[in-house]
Amino acid sequence: MAGYVITVDFHLKPESSDKFLSLVRENAALSLANETGCRRFDVCVPLDGSHSVFLYEIYDDEAAFKTHLQMPHYKSFAAATAAMVQDRKIVPLELVGEE
Repeated sequence: MAGYVITVDFHLKPESSDKFLSLVRENAALSLANETGCRRFDVCVPLDGSHSVFLYEIYDDEAAFKTHLQMPHYKSFAAATAAMVQDRKIVPLELVGEE
């Protein structure tokens, strides 16, 4: 299986962690339900309780990811969480299929 992978590592303001997690889980569910090109959207939190959230997303291709960025649920999520984020690192990757 090949695909376009995005990882996002959010470092959050401590007082925002619970609200951010609720909003990002909703965004993930809506992405999977409403975007045919979104194949996986995992929301991960560290076991040490630090105020961060890691996303692992797989799309059919880069165009499907760009479509994700234009979806109303994503735009709503981005606007609602902008002030909650101290820093984020986005890394695009290629999922290499089996030969």
